[in-house]
Amino acid sequence: MSAVTSLTSLSFLHRASSPRTTSLPAIAPSLSYPRVCTKLASTVTCCSSSSSSSPSLSASVNGGVERRTVSERSAIRLGLPSKGRMAADTLELLKNCQLSVKQVNPRQYVAEIPQLSNLEVWFQRPKDIVRKLLSGDLDLGMVGLDTVGEYGKGSDDLVIVHDALGYGDCRLSLAIPGYGIFENINSLEELAQMSQWSEERPLRVATGFTYLGPKFLKENGVKHVIFSTADGALEAAPAMGIADAILDLVSSGTTLRENNLKEIEGGVVLESEAVLVGSRESLTKRNGVLDTTHEILERFEAHLRAIGQFMVTANMRGSSAEEVAERVLSQPSLSGLQGPTVSPVFCKSSQAVQADYYAIVVCVPKKALYKSVQQLRAIGGSGVLISPLTYIFDEETPRWKELLSKLGL
Repeated sequence: MSAVTSLTSLSFLHRASSPRTTSLPAIAPSLSYPRVCTKLASTVTCCSSSSSSSPSLSASVNGGVERRTVSERSAIRLGLPSKGRMAADTLELLKNCQLSVKQVNPRQYVAEIPQLSNLEVWFQRPKDIVRKLLSGDLDLGMVGLDTVGEYGKGSDDLVIVHDALGYGDCRLSLAIPGYGIFENINSLEELAQMSQWSEERPLRVATGFTYLGPKFLKENGVKHVIFSTADGALEAAPAMGIADAILDLVSSGTTLRENNLKEIEGGVVLESEAVLVGSRESLTKRNGVLDTTHEILERFEAHLRAIGQFMVTANMRGSSAEEVAERVLSQPSLSGLQGPTVSPVFCKSSQAVQADYYAIVVCVPKKALYKSVQQLRAIGGSGVLISPLTYIFDEETPRWKELLSKLGL
């Protein structure tokens, strides 16, 4: 959907609430279209409600969400993205952690993870996962941090359980044209200080982030700004005269550059990647949710820590385990996670069993693998074996302690 087409969603709210129609003079060719506007101090914020393709299970109360009581169901519910790259990467992570999702029919929105008893998997749009965490219809969810920020609106009931799942990396960033009056504008401060912006002619920003966008610019002292809700190809909005700037998710920045747009210093709202998020009320009050979360968290942590790590095993002659350990630790790439494991290798010679060799086991990152092999050889290592690691379990995952602290437990 183009940015122009998506702006028509504002007309529904216009008929419902009858706001005034605002016609804005523009630097580029402009459009006059209805907006629902709220004036806060010297900031003019324009926003619209989002429609949902899935039915809502909770009623709206005073603009918020009515939360279900924890006793209304017994099953633990985990919300996963239903489509797109985020959905595929989420399923892949779960599979790599021995938590494969079993879905009998791909058209069904409910599934299970056999390894986790009493847990239901619900496939939802990312924004609906956050909304249903707040309403009590879900207990846990896996979405992007940007989605949590935008649709969670800073709610204290949302608790980040794991903040770095290793995929979905992007940033929410403000971008402006690289030409015209913006050619020499390279920072958010310079953009805010441009003399063109006033109450009658505010900076126009096209975005789908109508909570994070206004909040960010207000906190950074940008006055005289108006937001238009738009989805899809936002990069076209400045060239079409619909907006002066856009606020959108950026990965590599290639699409921005190909549309003559540029990011500016201080214009990054947040760095985002996939996270595991939970409902505070569910984690503290619903039976079994905290235990299930602990298992999921430990599996995630063990797998993610092992990514890119290899176990290197070699044999080495030595007079004692201590003497061999000293030689190994003299090499910078052989320190391992906590140090090398050195154990005797018993050989039978002349009817006697003796330890002529010692086995060294050490974990090394992939980028230092070949250097580690060279260093082992240099100090007398032989028979070097290398195998990738699948999991590295700590005595207790640090994120579990952090979660308990957040919950006050």
